[in-house]
Amino acid sequence: MRSSFFTYIGAIVLMCMSYSCKNDPAEVESITRRDSFPLLTTHDVKFLYTDSARPKIRLKADVVEDYGTQIGKTVFPKGVFVEFYDDSSKVNSSLKADYAERRTREQIMVAKKNVEVVNIKGEKLNTEKLTWDGRPGQRKIYTDGFVKITQGNQVITGNGLESDETFTNYTITDITGTFLLNEKE
Repeated sequence: MRSSFFTYIGAIVLMCMSYSCKNDPAEVESITRRDSFPLLTTHDVKFLYTDSARPKIRLKADVVEDYGTQIGKTVFPKGVFVEFYDDSSKVNSSLKADYAERRTREQIMVAKKNVEVVNIKGEKLNTEKLTWDGRPGQRKIYTDGFVKITQGNQVITGNGLESDETFTNYTITDITGTFLLNEKE
């Protein structure tokens, strides 16, 4: 009787061990992928890019995760604020987003979540996802998603937008509405 009890317990332990010792190859690969973890994480970043001693871009971010040149990706997981300067060192547009990702090889930056762009005329673009194409000869911003543009007391809504990178010459793909805001008396 005692020997059958231990045999029974041993069989249960073996069954449990055989089920718990399996590895899902996809899960193992996702954990060990090279692009799963950043090579460098930096906090409270303030970056000024200049050309011939003139400011071109000023960037601020709470956290920057750099995945290295092999992966070619930089992530701004807690948001980013960028100001773009013209040739006379004046801000001509700004971009703010809750998340952004720069893909060096593709020469694009994708901004997501509460994206806001303001141009030199004070026009404001709001969307949930915006791509900046920085390839020579392209240099534009675009989205396929919902957009809202505020121009003074007028709001234009639509789906899809393409613009020059300063957001001064833009086209909304599918305008869904135009509204006038009440002016305060």
